[in-house]
Amino acid sequence: MQRWPVLLFLAWACFLFFSGIGLFTSGFLLMRIELTNRSSCLDPLAAPAWAGQGVAPGACWMPQRVPKAVLLIIDALTFEFARFDPAKARPRPYENKLGFLHQLAGSQPRHARLYRFRADPPTTTMQRIKGITTGSLPTFIDVGSNFASYAIEEDNLLGQLVENGRRVVFMGDDTWDGLFPQKFFRSYFFPSFNVKDLHTVDDGILQHLYATVDGGEWDLLIAHFLGVDHCGHKHGPDHPEMAKKLTQMNEMLRSLVDHLGNDTLLLVAGDHGMTETGDHGGDSEKEVNAALFVYSKTPLFGAHLPKEPETIPQVNLVPTLALLLGVPIPYSNIGEVMAELFSGDGDAASAALSQLLAYRINAGQVDRFLHSYSLAAQDLPAERLRHLWELFSAALEEHDQLLAQVREGLPASPELEARLGRLVGRFQHYLREARAVCMESWARFHPLRMVAGCALIAASCLLCCVASELAAALDFSYRSRLLYPLLWGLGVAAVLGLAHLLTREGLDLILVVSWSAAASQLAFFWHSWGRRPRGARLAGGQPPVASAGLWQRLRAWQGLVLPMGILFIRCCAMFSDSFVVAEARVAPFLLASLAILLVGELHWHGRLAAPEAPKQPPGSTSSQKESWQLLCLLAVLLACLRLSGLFHQCREEIPHCQPSPFLAPLSSLQSTQAKNLFYLLCVASLAGLVYAVRRWLRHYGNLNSAGPLVLFVRWAFPLLAVWIACYWAVTSGAEDALGKLQELVQVALVGFPRAVYGLASLGLLLALWRPVTVFVKDSRESVGPIVTPYQGAPSSHAELQHVIPQIYRRMQESLKTQLDRGHRRATVAAYGLGSVYSAALVIVLTLLALLLLCLHSERMSLAFLLLFLEGFVLLRLHAWLVSLAGDAEPFVVPWYAVTAWVFAATQFFYSTGHQPIFPAIHWHAAFVGFQAGHSTHLLPAVLVGANTFASHILFAVGCPLLLLWPFVCEAPNSQRRKLEEEEQPVMEMRLRESPERFSAALLQLGLKYLFVLGVQLLACVWAAMILRRHLMVWKVFAPKFLFEALGFMVSSICLLLGTCLVMRVDCAVSAWFEQLQPR
Repeated sequence: MQRWPVLLFLAWACFLFFSGIGLFTSGFLLMRIELTNRSSCLDPLAAPAWAGQGVAPGACWMPQRVPKAVLLIIDALTFEFARFDPAKARPRPYENKLGFLHQLAGSQPRHARLYRFRADPPTTTMQRIKGITTGSLPTFIDVGSNFASYAIEEDNLLGQLVENGRRVVFMGDDTWDGLFPQKFFRSYFFPSFNVKDLHTVDDGILQHLYATVDGGEWDLLIAHFLGVDHCGHKHGPDHPEMAKKLTQMNEMLRSLVDHLGNDTLLLVAGDHGMTETGDHGGDSEKEVNAALFVYSKTPLFGAHLPKEPETIPQVNLVPTLALLLGVPIPYSNIGEVMAELFSGDGDAASAALSQLLAYRINAGQVDRFLHSYSLAAQDLPAERLRHLWELFSAALEEHDQLLAQVREGLPASPELEARLGRLVGRFQHYLREARAVCMESWARFHPLRMVAGCALIAASCLLCCVASELAAALDFSYRSRLLYPLLWGLGVAAVLGLAHLLTREGLDLILVVSWSAAASQLAFFWHSWGRRPRGARLAGGQPPVASAGLWQRLRAWQGLVLPMGILFIRCCAMFSDSFVVAEARVAPFLLASLAILLVGELHWHGRLAAPEAPKQPPGSTSSQKESWQLLCLLAVLLACLRLSGLFHQCREEIPHCQPSPFLAPLSSLQSTQAKNLFYLLCVASLAGLVYAVRRWLRHYGNLNSAGPLVLFVRWAFPLLAVWIACYWAVTSGAEDALGKLQELVQVALVGFPRAVYGLASLGLLLALWRPVTVFVKDSRESVGPIVTPYQGAPSSHAELQHVIPQIYRRMQESLKTQLDRGHRRATVAAYGLGSVYSAALVIVLTLLALLLLCLHSERMSLAFLLLFLEGFVLLRLHAWLVSLAGDAEPFVVPWYAVTAWVFAATQFFYSTGHQPIFPAIHWHAAFVGFQAGHSTHLLPAVLVGANTFASHILFAVGCPLLLLWPFVCEAPNSQRRKLEEEEQPVMEMRLRESPERFSAALLQLGLKYLFVLGVQLLACVWAAMILRRHLMVWKVFAPKFLFEALGFMVSSICLLLGTCLVMRVDCAVSAWFEQLQPR
C-alpha cells in the first residue's frame, strides 16, 4: 500500500485550495488604509477670533469648555436598558432598571440628556473602542482580531490628550491595554475574556472609582464595565441576573454623581447593543442601538426637551469630546460634533455662533482627511469627492462672509439667527455626505486578486475531479502527477523569492504561494494530458471513460447526473441571500431529496422488487426483505432530518423566529422539575451513544481482546460519560451553590472538563499507537476443537453471518493440512479482523464526539445522538445501494455517497445550534474547563473553532467509512460470491488482497470529498465577488464565505487525519500478520 504518496497528494490538493482562499481573501477583505498623519495644535484649523473669542492657554483650535470628563462605558448598554417607561406596570428584567438616568433628565433637563447611540457594524467590543477613540469606521475583516487586539497606530483621542499634557486614567476591560499601551497616567486592568464571570471587572472598578474621582489627578477618567455584556452572553437580557446587574449600575451612577465636581462632564455610553439571546457582532437593529447619557452639574442644553431621543452615530463622540476638552480632533475622524454641547449660556445668536465655530473646525478637519486619504488610497469616487469639495467650498465661503459681517458689528437679529442656522445646516449636510461616501467606499476590493483566487479554486476543483478518475487506473504515476508538479511549484517560488531579493522589494507571501500553486497545477495538467491512459484498465476491471464506447460512457456518466444535479442546485442557492439565510432548512431538504431520488432510481430499474418468475430463485424472499429494510432505513433518515431541525439557531433576517430552547444551558431553566427532566434526558442520550458504539464493536468482535485500546473502550468510555454527566450536573446548578460549596463547584467546573480532555486525548494516542482491536484464539499449544466459537450462542442472524466464514476457513485449513502433511496443524481464530479498520475509526469518532459534546450545552447531546444515528443510516443506505446495484465496483465510492456525506456535515452545522454569522458563535466554549481565562489566544480559538465546526470534524474524519462500510456489511452468500476451494478474504480483509487498489481507493475518495467541498466553496467565492456591491454583502455573503472557507480548511485537515488513521491501522495489521507467521 502506497501510504506516503497518497497523503502527500491529498495534502498538496489541500494546499492548492488554501492558496486560492488566501488570494481571494486578500482581494475581498482588504483593510482600509490607516493614515499615520496626526493632528496638531499648530495646524491651520484653529478657530478665528471675533467678539472677544480666543483660544485660552493650553487649549487647541477652540476654547476649552470642559476641564474634566468621566466616560463610563457599560458594555452592551442597549437603548432599551437605559430608557424608562413609567407606564409599564410589569416591566421585563431589563426594563426600567436605570431609573436614576430618567430622574436626572426629568428634573434637570438643561443638565442631562439621553441619546440613541448608533454603533457601526461590526458590533464587537474592540471595533467599537476603535470607533469611539479614532472617529473612524473599522472594516469587516477587523472582527477577526477582536480577541487578539493590536495597538491602535492611527491618530486617536487618547493619544491627543497625552500629547497635550492631559492625564488619562483607566479602569476595567483589559482590551484597552492592548489597544493603548503606555497611554494611561494610571490604570486598573481586569481580565475581560471570561464571559461567564459577571462580577470581577465591575467589582474591581467599584473598588477604585470613587476614590479616584475624589483624588482629582486626572483629566479624562474612563471606566469600562463588562457585567451587563457578560450577563447577556450567559443568560440573555430577559433574565433575573440582568435585572440585578442593571440595578447595580443604577446605584453606581447615583453614587458617582454625588462625587462629581461642577466642572466635570459625565458620559455614560454603551459600545453596542445585544440581541434577544444576548449576542452581538452583526448589524441588526438591536445590536447597533446603544445608549448615550450626557450629564453635567452646569447647564449644557437648551430648555427645550425633545419628545424622542436624538439618534447620533458613535463616531460623533470623538470630535465632540476633543473640542470640549480643548485638544485637536484626531486626523482620521469622520464624525460630526454634537452641536447642543457647544451652545453656551448666551442668547440664541451667541449659541449659533459657538456651534458654527465647532462645525467650521470639524468640516475643515474632515476635508483635510478626505484629501489625504484620496491621495493615499485612490479608491474614493472622484465625482463624489468633487461634489463634497463643492459643498465645503460653498459653506466655507458663506461662513467667511458672515464672519466678516459679524466682525463689523452686525447686530443680533432674527435674520442673523436664520442665516447662522442655515449655515450650520450646510456644514451638517457636508459632514454627513462625507461620512456616507466613506461608508460606501471603505471596503477596498482588489478585482484582479479576487478573479485570480476564483480561478485558482476552480482549477483545484478540476484537478481533484481529473485526479480522482486517473487514480483508479493501474498505471497512475505519482512521479509525473505529484513529484513534477511539486518541483515546478518550488521552482517558481524560488525564482520569485530571488527576484524579490534582487529588487529589494517587500515579499508578498500570498502572491508567492499563489504563483507556486498555479505553476504546480499547470504542471499536473500538462503531464496528465501528455500521459493520459489509453489502454489502461480501471481498478475494477472496466475501461476508463476516455477509452470506452458511447454506451459505456453514458452508463459511466449516468450515475453523476443525480448527485451533481443536487450539488448544482445547492451551489446556485449560494447566489441568493434568501436561500443563504434559510440554508438551515435547505440543506436537510436537499439531502432528503437525494436519498429519496436514489431509492426511486433503484425502484425504477426494478432492483427493489423480488423476481416475479413462476419459479423464484432461492434469494427472492431475501431480496424482498432487503427492499423493506432499505425503505425502513430511508424512513429513519427522514425522521432524523426532521428531528434535527429542533436544534436551530435564529437569524435576525427571519422574522418571528424563536431560537430552539435546546440551545440554552440547563442553568437558564427556572423550573427545577423541567431542569431535572431535561438532565435525565441528556444523560440518557449520552449513555445511549456510548452503549450503541460498544454494542457495535462487540457485535463485530472488536471488543474481545485484552489490548490497551479495547480495555480503554471497555472502561474509559463509561467513565468519560460519567464525568461529562457530572460536569452537566455542576453547571446546571452552579448558580445555586453557596458558601464553601461554591469553592467546590468552581473546582468541579475546571476538573471535570480537563479530566475529559486528558482521558480522551489518551484514548486518541492509544488509537494511534495500538489501533488493532483483534482477538486471537491460538490452539498451537493445545489440542482443541477445529472451530473456536463466540462465547455463548450468536444472538442474531448478523453474528451467524460473521461467524460462518471463520468456521469455514478453519475447517478448510485444518483438513488441507491433515491431507497434505499427514499431521495436525495448529489453528488460529481471529475475531474482529473483518472490521478492524472501521472499528478504529468508530472509536476515534466517539472520542472526538465526547470531546466536542463537552464544549456544547447539555441538551446538544440529543443532537449528537441524532448525528451518529444519521451517519450510521447513511452508511447503511450506502452499503445497501452498493449491494443492490449489482455491478458496482466495491473499491470505488459513488459520487452520491460523497455528496450526501458532505450535505450531512452542513446540515448538522446548523443542527448543533450554529449559523454562519458572528453573533451565533458559541464563545462560552472557550471557558469550558478554563473558568479563570487564558494566558494566550490560541487555546480559546481552538476550543471555539472545535465547537463551531464540530460536524465538519466528525464527518471529515469519518469519510473513509464510505469506503469501508460496504465491506463490513457484506454477506458472503451464494448470490454474491461463489465459494471455491481456496480460502477467500471476507469483509475488510478483501481490501488487503490488493494494496494498490486500496491506496488508490483512499486517494480517489479523498479527492472526491475535496471536490464536493471545493465546488461549494467556489460558489460562495463567486457569490461574494459578483455581489460585492449587494446590499446584503457584509451581512450575508461575506460571513457565509468566511465560514465556508474556515469549514473547508477544518474539513480538509480532518480528512487528512482520518486517512492517516486508516493507514496507521493498515501498518498495524501488517505487523500483526507478521507476528502470526510461524517462526
